[in-house]
Amino acid sequence: MKKSTRILASVLLLAGLVPACNKESVQLTYDKQETNIASFVEAQLKKDETATVTYKNGTVRVVLHDTLQREGLLADTLRAGGTVSFYYAGYTLSGANVTSANMFATNHKETADAAGWRLSDTTAFTIATIVLDDSLLDGLQQGLEGVRGQDECYILFSGKYAYGNRVQGTIPARSALVYHVWVNSISND
Repeated sequence: MKKSTRILASVLLLAGLVPACNKESVQLTYDKQETNIASFVEAQLKKDETATVTYKNGTVRVVLHDTLQREGLLADTLRAGGTVSFYYAGYTLSGANVTSANMFATNHKETADAAGWRLSDTTAFTIATIVLDDSLLDGLQQGLEGVRGQDECYILFSGKYAYGNRVQGTIPARSALVYHVWVNSISND
């Protein structure tokens, strides 16, 4: 076999392997994120014996201080197409921890103050009101569906259900995300 043919064959072989290796690497990243999410959830359940966990299509929601569930009270839950008003803090998940250093957005003044964020535009601290539809990240949409008014919860999902291989502002590609959410109200009208 000629040297140029061997080189071409080697290049073609490597070209075929690189996407496979990259795909495996991405899957390993998401698998590790799922493990970190499970560790975070376990830690929350140890801190709060009233917390409840819901798993839905790759998203985990941990409702803290879930007295409605515990007391057996029924409450209306947010459905697709409904509207939710809430405060939030968004974080990238580093290991199994959420820290203020990993916060990328918030409209919750107390959380911003605790993280040392100083914003001159105080309108950033207004309650968010959104329609639960396909315009949201898959993980956030899945996590918000089923919340009730006055819930405080964490919504967690791997980069697979976030921005995938896209960088979004200060959020690196393939980042697992955590949203700490304080629900004010919901409406399914």
